[in-house]
Amino acid sequence: MEKYSGRPVSFRQVDLTGGFWQTQQELVRNVTIGAVYDRFEETGRFEALKGEWREGMPCKPHIFWDSDVTKWMEGVAYYLQKQPDQRLEEKMDMLVERMEKLQTEDGYLNSYFSTVEPKARFTRRLDHELYCAGHLIEGALAYYKATGKRKMLDLTIRYIDLIDRAFRIEHSAAFDTPGHQEIEMALVELYQFTGENRYKELAAFFMEMRGRSQKDRENSKEDPVSFQSHLPVREQKTADGHAVRMLYQLCGMADLALLDQDEEMTAACETLFDNVVHKRMHITGGVGSTYLAEAFTFDYDLPEVTTYNETCASIALAMFCRRMWLIEADHRYADCAELALYNTMLSGMSLSGDRFFYENPLAADPVRDRFNQSRKENLREHLPILERVKVFECSCCPPNLVRTMGSIGDYMYSVSGNTIYAHCYMDAEAQISLPGQEICLRQRTDYPYDGRIDLEIGTGGRYTIAPRIPGWCASYRVLVNGEEAAFDLEKGYARLERTWQEKDHIVLELDMPVEMIEANPKVPNLCGRVAVMRGPLAFCAEGIDNPDLPLRDIRLCMDSAFVVSMEEICGRRLSVLTGKASVRKDFDELYRICRAEEEDAAVKMIPYFAWANRGITEMNVWFIRR
Repeated sequence: MEKYSGRPVSFRQVDLTGGFWQTQQELVRNVTIGAVYDRFEETGRFEALKGEWREGMPCKPHIFWDSDVTKWMEGVAYYLQKQPDQRLEEKMDMLVERMEKLQTEDGYLNSYFSTVEPKARFTRRLDHELYCAGHLIEGALAYYKATGKRKMLDLTIRYIDLIDRAFRIEHSAAFDTPGHQEIEMALVELYQFTGENRYKELAAFFMEMRGRSQKDRENSKEDPVSFQSHLPVREQKTADGHAVRMLYQLCGMADLALLDQDEEMTAACETLFDNVVHKRMHITGGVGSTYLAEAFTFDYDLPEVTTYNETCASIALAMFCRRMWLIEADHRYADCAELALYNTMLSGMSLSGDRFFYENPLAADPVRDRFNQSRKENLREHLPILERVKVFECSCCPPNLVRTMGSIGDYMYSVSGNTIYAHCYMDAEAQISLPGQEICLRQRTDYPYDGRIDLEIGTGGRYTIAPRIPGWCASYRVLVNGEEAAFDLEKGYARLERTWQEKDHIVLELDMPVEMIEANPKVPNLCGRVAVMRGPLAFCAEGIDNPDLPLRDIRLCMDSAFVVSMEEICGRRLSVLTGKASVRKDFDELYRICRAEEEDAAVKMIPYFAWANRGITEMNVWFIRR
């Protein structure tokens, strides 16, 4: 792949036809969209757009409510792009009508500041105005593409033009850059849609002023590291501060690097990617180790029970990876994206589709949690909840899941020149544009539960198809029409260049054994322990499946054999592992001279994303290595 030549293949060109992701996508269509709408209606998020709140009334608007609403709208619009739904469209139109009435003469549009503090607009950097504006852009573009209705897009453009004047042209705002990054990548999308260069210039202004602005330093007295304002973005070497902010910043950096073929910006993205993946990411693709500022901490700090791992952070990580494989196709980016999507992202939503996790720990101890809850609030330690809830006070994750699932097909393919790169595997049909030709590809697979991917050619012609060989796969075969195929392996992609005929088949057979993974010895709490993975899926043990075992004392031999089977849990078909392990024999003393007394045990594990769906129970991902 020639660097900077990558072009995305949108989910609009992809139809999921079966398998893992279609099941998940339909669950969101049938359950999650309505569940999130109902919670937002109950809590006043939609009502706030009327601009009728007054002091003393319930449901006071919040500074980030607009972003919750427009993320939900964006997700719904993605589904509407695939399948019209008059009922949902009417709800969207109702919300747009409220926005139109709320918008001021000069274009300003924010339900909190317009209603609660109209004189404070563009005065407080950390109050999410520009973050909300970014999500408004993305929602408006998605809705226009779904319906052709311009009202939301037009009022959005009026607002963004006001922001451009206040920040980039007149410098009349009290700060220079967003406290919470997001608008940068939205502005790039708006630039690509409209062709108006000022939106790209505004995105670049926000990016280049970060870490340089005297206004920002005077406006926000908080630790600048938490807001990635301690250094200019090109000089940042480690992923620091609020995890979602950091990763949304990286999305914007990657967007601009691709547009401008900016080697220096690309190098900064690569350095920060390496820091996240090699020193600050959990085995589940979770990032952001602490609830303190929802932040990255320091290298190799990867706690289990208390880790934060916000659902939105893993979504943001996958978004960043997708942008990086457009700059250069390297399997590392897709490996990382699918790790985040299959594990921590999916853990953020229940198997029923209507309850959510904000935080995603790697171990759960109900006894510790009950004790903690019994304490006065100011004496509690921070522990993630062990049972998903329907809505949070800060409810960014549920609508983020809606929009991610609606556009999950974005992660399948990209194009560079005459080459089609297959990144993430899904049962789907795709229509892909190459120079001078439209290519139909049909993919059939039970991935991630099975390593066989069958790619049928629907359109003949001379072009290259390059399926990804995941980094976790040590043994594989690539077949064309049943015969071993010759290919060039470039950065984890098997390049197959030939004149294709309709109904040719590429079959990728990825060996998918159960593997035990150890952490770097610099991760102190994981020394001498292993996690269990199969393909991109991390597995965990829950107390409900292993009622007689002390999960933290389970010992796995390096040669332990696991049986892989499929089982229905909470109405879902899931991969389950069963295998032999050992635990110490119980004894009464608190301490004793160490003895080699262990007994055999059978352990059952389920995919990490499926934990906490059968009541509050103990859970563990990392096990003692025997």
